[in-house]
Amino acid sequence: MVPIMNPIPISMKTENKPTQKNSILHFNGVSFVLPFVLITSCFALWGFANDITNPMVKAFSKIFRMSVTEGALVQVAFYGGYFAMAFPAAIFIRRFSYKAGVLLGLGLYAFGALLFLPAKETGEYYPFLLAYFVLTCGLSVLETSCNPYILAMGSEDTATRRLNLAQAFNPVGSLMGMFVAMNFIQNRLDPADTAAREAMDTATFEAVREHDLSVLIGPYLLIGLVVLAMLFVIRFSGIPKCGESTKHINFFGSLKRIFRLRRYREGVVAQFFYVGAQIMCWTFIIQYGTRVFVEEGMGEKAAEVLSQQYNIIAMIIFCCSRFVCTFLLKYFNPGILLRTLAIAAACFTLGVIFIDGVGGLYCLVAVSACMSLMFPTIYGIALEGLGEDAKFGAAGLIMSILGGAVLPPLQASIIDCGELFGMPAVNLSFALPFICFVVVMIYGHRTRFLKA
Repeated sequence: MVPIMNPIPISMKTENKPTQKNSILHFNGVSFVLPFVLITSCFALWGFANDITNPMVKAFSKIFRMSVTEGALVQVAFYGGYFAMAFPAAIFIRRFSYKAGVLLGLGLYAFGALLFLPAKETGEYYPFLLAYFVLTCGLSVLETSCNPYILAMGSEDTATRRLNLAQAFNPVGSLMGMFVAMNFIQNRLDPADTAAREAMDTATFEAVREHDLSVLIGPYLLIGLVVLAMLFVIRFSGIPKCGESTKHINFFGSLKRIFRLRRYREGVVAQFFYVGAQIMCWTFIIQYGTRVFVEEGMGEKAAEVLSQQYNIIAMIIFCCSRFVCTFLLKYFNPGILLRTLAIAAACFTLGVIFIDGVGGLYCLVAVSACMSLMFPTIYGIALEGLGEDAKFGAAGLIMSILGGAVLPPLQASIIDCGELFGMPAVNLSFALPFICFVVVMIYGHRTRFLKA
């Protein structure tokens, strides 16, 4: 794990006090409760951004009369920002500190969210992709800073548990994002379904599009203002920087060292496939559920909203499961838990593929219970023992979030086929998440042997 990498501020030193018992948020008499709370709030903020965005694939497809594959460019722009900014973020925090990285990330996050207003004024699709890209450049800096920042707030022995605890608040933000997407965007879009929009004349369609874009940008503008407020709170809070700045940055030397470690290399690969699986399961539950409910006679808009309710249930399960898994990590090896849950996720995904109707949807919801442990556990295992190189190691793991940009469009292209091999294409498309969970299972199994 990542040790504390800067001297404890004078006000926090305890030379003349008796040694105190260490815990998950206390180390050698120093309390990290306040910094932990403030930085953990950032986990909720990027969870909100992730999960208000997933349903927008379907929303943009309707608003601009596009295919699912074209709508999935939202995820390409979103997770492409993570990829593009990860190593620049690592260089920045190596030069300055984790706290400086958090402030930069929040600034870019707010700027990207506020760009939704000029994007809406253009009435075009691609300016929204640019706004998403800028926003997620901020999220990339934020995650590259916050994850190792949390690891650094105390003892190495409790680092993975601490990160799992912090990550447990990420789905709290995700739930808020899903709730806002359902109630303040999806429910307020024009009720015309995809077929009706295709039949509209140009003037009518442009009026509907203008209304829908006005609805869509509201929550993004509000979260931009909230993030700005959070930036100022952290800036003036006086929390420790946790990371020595250095003018000499041996970028390629650090990369060479960390990629020599098989545990780290394979962790990056596992994280790529895990994030891809997570985004596919949470994005295309809307398409999966909509197909199921429309076949039962429900209207398209009502089916989309009901599918999003299932998505919210999945996130609630994910959130509760993460707290349970954080507790279980006190007693079980992280790699063994990772392997066990990956096997369970793969089995549920087979149910999504081969069980038609609402039963398959239940399996898709159940997958979220298995995914809760995966991201922070892969992250913690891969960074174990990297020391100061963890800043670049963290960047590599954040870059692996590219899986969320690469794999969903592949799944969308399968869904657009309608039917394959006599099966609904949306069902068969979940073969991709199945493969991803197999990769994660293999990494969990191998962690017991990947000591170098």
